[in-house]
Amino acid sequence: MNKREEKRELRDKSVGPIEWDDQVAAYAEQYANERINDCLLQHSSGPYGENLAQGSDDSLMGTYAVQMWVDEQQYYDYSSNTCVEGQQYGHYTQVVWSNSVRVGCARVQCYNGGYFITCNYDLRSNYVGQWPY
Repeated sequence: MNKREEKRELRDKSVGPIEWDDQVAAYAEQYANERINDCLLQHSSGPYGENLAQGSDDSLMGTYAVQMWVDEQQYYDYSSNTCVEGQQYGHYTQVVWSNSVRVGCARVQCYNGGYFITCNYDLRSNYVGQWPY
């Protein structure tokens, strides 16, 4: 949670802290276990905002996944709420979205040997056309 907290605190002061939530984490764990057969980066379409990551070795940890997501900040222009062409920034905006105040994450090793991480955010947010903070 520290990487996520640091990024949120560096943003506009309207972005408050985010707290770990066992209910959201239980949802993340349940969905991660559904992906254990294939490790596909397929969103759950559940009640929460969601970031996903996958990797081929056990170095893919939660802190690394969060760092990958916040590294997308370099492609995001807050003043126009747009992205550098050919890049993405939605994982970053989900991490710092001001209305998301609870988070839960899970990691599984898939049957193919890869790793799958999901972090889910409540309140659901990260809407196209809206500023994150």
